[in-house]
Amino acid sequence: QTPKGSCLEAVKIAIDAGYRHIDGAFVYFNEHEVGQAIREKIAEGKIKREDIFYCGKLWNTCHPPELVRPTLEKTLKILQLDYVDLYIIELPMAFKPGDALYPKDENGKFIYHETDLCATWEALEACKDAGLAKSLGVSNFNRRQLEMIMNKPGLKYKPVSNQVECHPYFTQPKLLEFCRQHDIVIVGYSPLGTSRDESWVNVSSPPLLKDHVLNAIGKKYNKTAAQIALRFNVQRGVVVIPKSFNPQRIRENFQIFDFSLTEKEMKEIEALNKNVRYVELLM
Repeated sequence: QTPKGSCLEAVKIAIDAGYRHIDGAFVYFNEHEVGQAIREKIAEGKIKREDIFYCGKLWNTCHPPELVRPTLEKTLKILQLDYVDLYIIELPMAFKPGDALYPKDENGKFIYHETDLCATWEALEACKDAGLAKSLGVSNFNRRQLEMIMNKPGLKYKPVSNQVECHPYFTQPKLLEFCRQHDIVIVGYSPLGTSRDESWVNVSSPPLLKDHVLNAIGKKYNKTAAQIALRFNVQRGVVVIPKSFNPQRIRENFQIFDFSLTEKEMKEIEALNKNVRYVELLM
């Protein structure tokens, strides 16, 4: 949850800085501000709609096939846009459908829902056919879950991307290799590690940006540890979606295209992998 208006400003600053890929979701409760920022920048003549790549997400309570299109249509209405560029299944598990986004029973336990990911995927394919989404993908899927969709009889469109946690402490080598073989792009969330918010972050792992190796390499290029972490992933073909509301850092995160890491440095950073997730998704 972000203070009112802060998302609107951040997106406008990002577009001015050169960002074109915007990662959103219905459950972030700020899609109205994202849509407004995009529309204002279009009105200014700064960008055209087709310059922006917007990713929306299907939430866990909306997996039943009959709910997929109405959910996407709701997102488009909030954004006031005609289509999203990418629509993804946010998690390979479902909650009980209904108004509660995090449905719980009287004991405070999550209420799950039997889900058929292949049927949900078919409903996504219909949304693409209807022109509501240009491409389709998934998030937080492992290899087995990806294969289930890719091997589905009558598959029309395969997932173009899989959004997962990915940074120097969690480099995802096996999943990255599997996705490469199948032309699936890995989109890395929390590419800088995360905030230290104990409600959803495993704070027992050390903060990534304090890492000695990242900071030492940063000194050489006159870059921050954050810029080195982002450059590392981009250089290995991972799309990064760093999150920031700080104008200076939004611009800084974009300034990673004027240098390259050496093969030796890439190996050094790869060696930092601890197989540590910051976002454990305990639900």
